Amino acid sequence: MNPTTKCLYRDAYDIQPWAETCGQIRTVIEEKDEAAAEVHHLEITNAKLHYHQRTDEIYYVLEGSGRMMLDDEEIELRKDTTVYVPRGVKHRAWGNLKVLVVCIPRGVLNDVHELE
Repeated sequence: MNPTTKCLYRDAYDIQPWAETCGQIRTVIEEKDEAAAEVHHLEITNAKLHYHQRTDEIYYVLEGSGRMMLDDEEIELRKDTTVYVPRGVKHRAWGNLKVLVVCIPRGVLNDVHELE
C-alpha cells in the first residue's frame, strides 16, 4: 500500500441524501476522496433517462425491485441483481429500489447527460 493512500470508512446513513438524476443519493466515496472509483447509495423510484460519456457504472441492488432501461432493452431488477452500464449507454431505473452504484473513474456527477 502506498503510504500516502488513506483508508476510508463511512456509514451511508450518516450522509444527508439529496435529489439527483437517479433519485435520492448519498455519496459514500466522493470524487474529492481521490479513490479509484466513486460509490453512491441510491434510493430510486423513477430516474431520468441519461448517459455518461466518461464513466462506467456498476449497479448492485441492495433491496427492492423494479425495472431498468439500457438503450432499447428493458430488464428486471431485484435484490442481489448486478448490472454493468458502460459509458455511452442510455439508462434509467424505476420501481422501489435501494442500490449501491460504483462509478469508474471518479467524477460521475460532472458527467451526467440527461435526455428527458
